[in-house]
Amino acid sequence: MADQVKNQNEINIELTEEVSEGTYSNLAIISHSHSEFVIDFIRLMPNVPKAKVKSRIILTPQHAKRLIKALGENLHKYENQFGTIQDPEPPQMPPMAFNTPVAQA
Repeated sequence: MADQVKNQNEINIELTEEVSEGTYSNLAIISHSHSEFVIDFIRLMPNVPKAKVKSRIILTPQHAKRLIKALGENLHKYENQFGTIQDPEPPQMPPMAFNTPVAQA
């Protein structure tokens, strides 16, 4: 009986070779609605005026909260092993050129 319960809780996850290579991203843009969070992973390159979304992940709000918790736990473990992560520069927003006129009052 215990083996049956254990087997019911196991998940067989397949990682294809293409996905296992990963995708580099140095910018994430997060948006949300009442029912989902959308995270767009983007790669910005110097002297290239256009950046493309490399991956989009859509999460339920509950899963987004679990992801934040898991990231926090892993950052804590990382810093315990390798030291504090330094963030020497304040976060900068990439230029957003929407080509809209300047608002006037």
